[in-house]
Amino acid sequence: MNFIRTQVSSLLVATLLLSACGKGGDAQKENTESGNATTAASTSITIKGSDTVLPLAQQEAEKFMAKNPGASITVVGGGTGVGLSAMQEGTTDIAMASRGLKTEEKLKLKTAKKDVKEALIAYDALSVIVHPSNKVSQLTREQLESIFTGKVSNWKEVGGADEKIVAYSRETSSGTYEFFKEHVMDKKNYANGILMMPATGSIVQSVSQTKGAIGYIGLAYETDAVKALSVSYDQGKSFVAPSLESAKDKTYPISRPLYFFYDATAEAKVKPFIDYVLSAEGQQMVQEIGYIPLSK
Repeated sequence: MNFIRTQVSSLLVATLLLSACGKGGDAQKENTESGNATTAASTSITIKGSDTVLPLAQQEAEKFMAKNPGASITVVGGGTGVGLSAMQEGTTDIAMASRGLKTEEKLKLKTAKKDVKEALIAYDALSVIVHPSNKVSQLTREQLESIFTGKVSNWKEVGGADEKIVAYSRETSSGTYEFFKEHVMDKKNYANGILMMPATGSIVQSVSQTKGAIGYIGLAYETDAVKALSVSYDQGKSFVAPSLESAKDKTYPISRPLYFFYDATAEAKVKPFIDYVLSAEGQQMVQEIGYIPLSK
């Protein structure tokens, strides 16, 4: 879980760019053996979107480029909405997303003459985090809804100290924002006083520095600087902490799929990389970074 370090918190845009020149016999042989010989020729791919998917895409891209010395992959965060807008505008080859496409997004992409393809690449658990000093260790879905809709504003109302709750959320362009609103808040609106953050890492940093804070992040962003809460979806009868194990066996209730979306016209270019992410090696990396691989 500590793979994602605090420097991620400062990244509104994270870019990886690694180019390799020269295609010697050994490199060509390695590409062929790995099933990616088609990428040996110079290939440039741009990936934009979800901050949740960002660390995974970064690491997968680094490994892929190391195996394919002609590939150049740039990975940029900013949120699911940013990635999908970029795909609509033709400024990215792959859009990273932490949720499925909305009806209006499908219509916009169709209007832009984009034949969108979907690739499910991993699963993620959404962790609710507080400052480590907070004595609250568990909350029900209903309590979380009350906190983020503004009905509950003091920790003493949910078993904590007499301290104001400072709630942090991702901004509206984030797929995590949408997922939390739909699956945790029962589609109710966020309170006006919620502090909207531009990146997941910013939430980790803010919660770690604010005693009364609460926020939500992808499982892979967890660090010792914050405390993850156990959550109940059966009105307090049972509470489950977020972890790879509880996400895999589906006992943790707040989990979600992660996607790559791309235009069919770019399929020949992006498929070798997507195939690598879906390969046994790529899925092993999914787990190592802190996400849930597709095969249990």
